[in-house]
Amino acid sequence: MSITTTKWRQEFFERVEPIKLKEPLAYVLGAQDEGEPFVFNYTDAVLVAGHSCPAVSGAYKLTAKALKALYGAELPVRGEIRVIIKGGPTDLAYGPQSHVISLITGAAGITGFKGLGGRWGRDNKLFFDSKDVQFNAFIFQRLDTGKAVRAAYNPQALSGDMRMNDLMPLVLRSMASKEQKELFFSLWQGNVEKILLEDERFPGLFEVEELKDFKFPDHLLNEQVY
Repeated sequence: MSITTTKWRQEFFERVEPIKLKEPLAYVLGAQDEGEPFVFNYTDAVLVAGHSCPAVSGAYKLTAKALKALYGAELPVRGEIRVIIKGGPTDLAYGPQSHVISLITGAAGITGFKGLGGRWGRDNKLFFDSKDVQFNAFIFQRLDTGKAVRAAYNPQALSGDMRMNDLMPLVLRSMASKEQKELFFSLWQGNVEKILLEDERFPGLFEVEELKDFKFPDHLLNEQVY
C-alpha cells in the first residue's frame, strides 16, 4: 500500500492549534475560493525544518502569538507582513526559524516572489538585523496599518532535565540503547509539547509587546542579504 501522508511518532503534533491566514494571491490565481484561509499546522513547520525541536516549535508558536497581537480576531493577510529577525542568519537558530516564519507569513528576503503587476510581492519583507543582535527576538509589522509588535522567545523558562546531558551524545553517535533512545525522544519532544501546548505554565517563555510609533530601521533597507 502506498504512503500518501507523513507518519508521525508524536500524537501531540495533531493537537497543536493551526495558524490561519488569508492569501490574496491564491484567490487571484485560482488556487482557492475567495475568503478561504490558508491553514498551517505545526507539522508543516516540521516538514520545512526536517525535524521537531524547541527552536522550530518556538518559531511556530511565536509567529502565532505575534499574528494574534497584530490582527486580533481578524484573519491575518499573508504577504502583507514584514519581519525583522534581531540577529544575523547564522546567529542562534535564526536560519531555520526564519524558514518557519517565512512559510507562515509569506515574508521573504531577496529570493521571495517578486509579485505580479506591482502587487502581491513577497521579496524584501524578511530582514536579519545583524547590527542589533538580541536573544530570540523578532519584530512583526503589518504593512497596511504599520502596527508592529516585538515577540521574544525564552526557552530557558522551561525546566531542564540533567539526563539530556548524557543522552544527547549517545544518540548523536548512534551509541544509545533502545531504552535510552526512547527516553531521549520522550524528553526532547516533551519540551516541544510544553512549548506548543503548555506555554502558559511557564512565565516568560513568550513575551509579545506592541511597539508604539515604530520606525523601520533605514539600514535594513540597504543591507538585505537573505
